[in-house]
Amino acid sequence: MERVRRASHAGSWYTNNAKKLDEELDRWLQAAGLVKSPNVRGVIAPHAGYSYSGRCAAFAFANIDPASIERVFLLGPSHHYYTPKCALTRATIYSTPLGDLPVDLEVNEELKATGKFELMDLHVDEAEHSMEMHLPYLAKVFQGYPVKVVPIMVGALNSENEAMYGRLLAKYVDNPKNFFSISSDFCHWGSRFSYTHYDKKHGPIYKSIEALDHMGMDIIETGDADAFKRYLREYDNTICGRHPISVFLHTLKNCSTKIKIGFLQYEQSSQCKSMRDSSVSYASAAATAES
Repeated sequence: MERVRRASHAGSWYTNNAKKLDEELDRWLQAAGLVKSPNVRGVIAPHAGYSYSGRCAAFAFANIDPASIERVFLLGPSHHYYTPKCALTRATIYSTPLGDLPVDLEVNEELKATGKFELMDLHVDEAEHSMEMHLPYLAKVFQGYPVKVVPIMVGALNSENEAMYGRLLAKYVDNPKNFFSISSDFCHWGSRFSYTHYDKKHGPIYKSIEALDHMGMDIIETGDADAFKRYLREYDNTICGRHPISVFLHTLKNCSTKIKIGFLQYEQSSQCKSMRDSSVSYASAAATAES
């Protein structure tokens, strides 16, 4: 039986006009000026409304060579639903204004059979934006190519479970037909986010935020999941996709393919200059197999 996850954030977080959306994504992808590479096996990309982070996200998705990929594992954090585990979808199709993306039911069943995942109800799935915001870009990049998606909502995992899911997913990275799309924004700064870390030595607040984010990005690039954990413990940076990123770092550590993460773009929604201001940071990275 077909179960469709609607594009529930279309018309608010991004346009539901297919022609407009296609043109907008096309413009951003062209502007990124990146060459598609079959060696790029994963990305980290933001998930805010496209008016905020759409341009930054293009620096991730423009790397994708669709000809060599059959399925995309989509890992996003849970913003509204609490679970200490990872959750799989009950949907069979993820809908976007640019066309439908079928869920890989075979791999979904394979993961379900491990007994380590829960299943999310359709209303939980549709309420969550972190994975949906990657879908139009994926639909655009894979236009004309038969690709399937494996959506995984990553809950509030402890360190042991981050490592466990990383080990479990590692074998999928070793298949070059698989691709990983990791959804995360970076620092959410301001009193409305209950986070106002400010190191004055960097100058204005936005420069302090940038330095803090870049410290985290540099650690992610080393691939060291434990060092990333220590950084989060010390600075408590409000990186909402901390758990998907951690799972991905453990996945790369446990697979036999040598893959290196490199950040390509960093932006902020606005430049904070006073303690009354607020901003969200966005960063895009590509995970590339060493050839």
